[in-house]
Amino acid sequence: MATHALPETAQRRTTPASPRSRGRLVRREGRWCRHANALGRLSGCRAYFATISRLGDGMFWYGLMGAMVLLDGMQGLRASAHLATVGAASLLLYKGLKRWTRRPRPFAADRHIRAWVAPLDEFSFPSGHTLHAVAFTIVALAYYPMLAWLLIPFTASVALSRVVLGLHYPSDVLAATGIGSVLAIGSMWLFPMASVLG
Repeated sequence: MATHALPETAQRRTTPASPRSRGRLVRREGRWCRHANALGRLSGCRAYFATISRLGDGMFWYGLMGAMVLLDGMQGLRASAHLATVGAASLLLYKGLKRWTRRPRPFAADRHIRAWVAPLDEFSFPSGHTLHAVAFTIVALAYYPMLAWLLIPFTASVALSRVVLGLHYPSDVLAATGIGSVLAIGSMWLFPMASVLG
């Protein structure tokens, strides 16, 4: 039976992205990083995002878990246990991904980008701060929806801080957002009463 070659346009559509197109994406992301990083020259902006970054190291989330236990007894303890479980899974996953991908941080790859705070480790992908913040926020809001006014702006600030401070690319943050969301939602299978307690 005769075979027919695909038209040239169809072949182009099914061809994986070329190195040239990937290079354009990398350069574009680098420009975004440089523009965001320039905001760090503003002392108020730098101080805000540095503070957010420090809180996102764990202090904010430890305080939240402690407050849940103190203010809401057993339900707070269940919520804190859920957060701790998700946090441990997030830590193992993002450390493994960083060792595997070994992506240099923006400030290490581009001399025009400055690290406004010291990084916690060497590699960039994915953003551990963002991964934890997104996962913790989804889980915490399953128990305490009234905390949305606090947790959503804080998590958004954590995500922005990673790029402004020169520590992550936007793709690191986007990937971490997706991974954190999947982990948090998947964890509901282990804690099926999270959304109906109270």
